[in-house]
Amino acid sequence: MPSVLRFATELVAWVATPWALSGHSVALAVLSVVLLIGLPTVFATPGDKSNVMVPVPGRATVLLVLLQLVAAVVSSWLAWPAWAAVPVTVLAAVTCFTERRRWVWLCGAGTAR
Repeated sequence: MPSVLRFATELVAWVATPWALSGHSVALAVLSVVLLIGLPTVFATPGDKSNVMVPVPGRATVLLVLLQLVAAVVSSWLAWPAWAAVPVTVLAAVTCFTERRRWVWLCGAGTAR
C-alpha cells in the first residue's frame, strides 16, 4: 500500500508541477518533469530498488521522495482550485505516514556502495 500511495503522489507531482510552471515558462515546466522523473530513476539506494544506476545513501532517496511530495502539494495549490488541492495534501500526508518504516530503514540501512 505505501508504494501505491507514493506512486499516486508522484503522478500528481508530475502533472501539477508543469501545470503550475507552464504559465511562467514552458522550458521550466518541461525541466520540472525531467527532474521529478529522472532524479529518482537515476539515483537510488541499493536494496531499495533492484536496478540502481547511481547508488546513493538512503537519506538521499528519502529526500527525493520528499521532493516529490512537496512538489505535488505546492504545485496543486498553485495550479488547481482548493477542492482539488485539498485531497492532494491529504494524499501527501497519508503517504508520509505510510512511508515511515521505509524511511527509517533507508536512513539506518541504506548506504551507497
